[in-house]
Amino acid sequence: MDRQPKPPAIALLQKWPTTVAEAKPLQESLARQVHITPLERKVRTIAGVDAAFVGREIIAAVAVFDYPSLTLIEESHARLAVPFPYVPGYLSFREGPAFIAAIERLSRRPDLFIVDGQGIAHPRRLGIASFLGVLLQCPTIGSAKSRLVGEYEEPAPTRGAWTPLVDHGETIGAVLRTRDRVRPLFVSPGHLITLPEAVEIILHCAVRYRLPEPQRAADRLAGRVKREGGLLS
Repeated sequence: MDRQPKPPAIALLQKWPTTVAEAKPLQESLARQVHITPLERKVRTIAGVDAAFVGREIIAAVAVFDYPSLTLIEESHARLAVPFPYVPGYLSFREGPAFIAAIERLSRRPDLFIVDGQGIAHPRRLGIASFLGVLLQCPTIGSAKSRLVGEYEEPAPTRGAWTPLVDHGETIGAVLRTRDRVRPLFVSPGHLITLPEAVEIILHCAVRYRLPEPQRAADRLAGRVKREGGLLS
């Protein structure tokens, strides 16, 4: 639980890409390091990760929950200057440093992260969840409110129903109904987890609302920090 980022992640933070020309080869390299494999150990803590923007700054928020009880354990946040321009397909390079900074402020590393965004459901199979998973070498799940890429059939209107999200013949995620008759989430494995495991965990964490509790808590924390001008301790 207390694993720290490996040296490559630290080196990347020290020389973060600021242009697409710098980011593209790194994105391609990281995508080749993504592994969609079964969880190696029992999950006991899960963190939600989300962000909010204030002008030229980004607020990254992390909320850690016990699993499976879903009791809130810890929260942290970081507020940094946005290091990369807005370029579709490269949003991980805008959010990554702030997310890593917020995660590093936690007292202990969670076993798994649910990230507001895509995992492998990305044109180059490296959404923000996969990006963080590879850099931090930990299991991650992408839980997005909208589709970035792929085709699907609408799932049945009942909680737990899901259909495959498919891109060029490859299943890259699940279109998952977490509540009866509400819009589905676009769930994709990020790193070191399989799609069925990701679906099971998201459903367990979506107790009362469309979003899983850790993701929802991170969203609320980012909003509070934004409203209070980054003054929360």
